[in-house]
Amino acid sequence: MKAYNVLPEGYKEFYSVDLQKDKKTAVVVNIIAVVIAAAMALPMHRIVPVSTLYESEEGIVMRMLSMIVLLIAYIILHEAVHGISMKLCGTKKIKYGFTGAYAFAGSDDYYPKKAYIFIALSPVVLWGVVLAVVNSMVPEEWFWIIYIVQIMNISGAAGDFFVTVKFLRFPDDILVRDHGVGMRVYSKK
Repeated sequence: MKAYNVLPEGYKEFYSVDLQKDKKTAVVVNIIAVVIAAAMALPMHRIVPVSTLYESEEGIVMRMLSMIVLLIAYIILHEAVHGISMKLCGTKKIKYGFTGAYAFAGSDDYYPKKAYIFIALSPVVLWGVVLAVVNSMVPEEWFWIIYIVQIMNISGAAGDFFVTVKFLRFPDDILVRDHGVGMRVYSKK
């Protein structure tokens, strides 16, 4: 699963996506995110009512501030896991950024299909497990604080899910160059 720092001979670009420029794809990805968030929140509300968020001695202000801090930390940690995954695939230099709509980790390297899928899904899997464990351990009045971070984890990975499903249909020889909010896909075929 080693990354290439130069595009091998014979590869040609056949697909690209840029969520900053391709508004139609950005809308599709955002709709997927909203559907995932609703599918997670609505059934969970029946198990642990959202009203538990407001029923506590500590006060709602402290929990809301905690949630904001956790969400900001989560975004940074999510992108850090993308970066660590890129490093594990041999990338030397990773670019991190925030466009106002998207936080990202990217590089100038080219990743084989399996490596890129590993990079795309590693944060949602890692943080999904960590947040599920934490959620099972916190008192009920803190449940929704952690669960909202988990919703952001899963729904916020809509773009990662979108490209993973798309790339699974592509030839096995693809190489992906992810420059942050967009990527280009190359193949010999």
